[in-house]
Amino acid sequence: MNAGKVEISAGTKEMLGRVSTASISLQLLKRGIRSAFMSGIRPLNPAVCRFVAEAYTLRFVPMREDLSKPEILADPTYSPRLVIEEVPAGAALVIDARGVTDVGVVGGIFGIRLKDRGCAAIVTDGSVRDSVEMANCGFPVFCGGVASPASLGRHFGADHQRIIGCAGVAVVPGDILVGDEDGVMLVPRAMAEEVARDGVEQERLETFLSSLVARGRPVVGTYPPNAETRREYDEWVKSQA
Repeated sequence: MNAGKVEISAGTKEMLGRVSTASISLQLLKRGIRSAFMSGIRPLNPAVCRFVAEAYTLRFVPMREDLSKPEILADPTYSPRLVIEEVPAGAALVIDARGVTDVGVVGGIFGIRLKDRGCAAIVTDGSVRDSVEMANCGFPVFCGGVASPASLGRHFGADHQRIIGCAGVAVVPGDILVGDEDGVMLVPRAMAEEVARDGVEQERLETFLSSLVARGRPVVGTYPPNAETRREYDEWVKSQA
């Protein structure tokens, strides 16, 4: 299954980039999507963490001794090697590591290569190796931790570009991921345009409401806005035009 049938415009991605993951979570909740926040993963470098990108997936399964041999790392068809050269520019590599954090699933050399190829971000519920190098590689890296041991100690790279689970979220290749300082939110591809549109409006409304609260307005009746506050907001919007 691939979510890539619905076209996503550059304008939609630009709008999503202006919406916080917190606002996106509310927009998804209104549409019945409750399991879209990737729990337990954080940006390795909060100063370089914002992105909007389509998901390109890699799946690890538990290690089995006859499969997870060091020799496999030289096999160009082994999925963890293959994806490094196949992730499209502008996409995010999303790695299902089953929440295992005592081995790393990607490290510094791979990070350099992915950055050079235009990868938008790395997102995994596992750990990364070479954490300082990864933090300074110049693009967003979200992970469940850092670890020195290599992936073969716990994982076998089973396949890629399939539906995976990452940090408690089902990820279909081509789904849209949005990352910021709070974490990573998944937006089902078919909902991206309306979530972007309504999310931008929510951000504008909350900017106005925040200004009222900062001037001493009580929260009740302001957030969420009652009819009177909504009229004030409508007038404010007209004044900004």
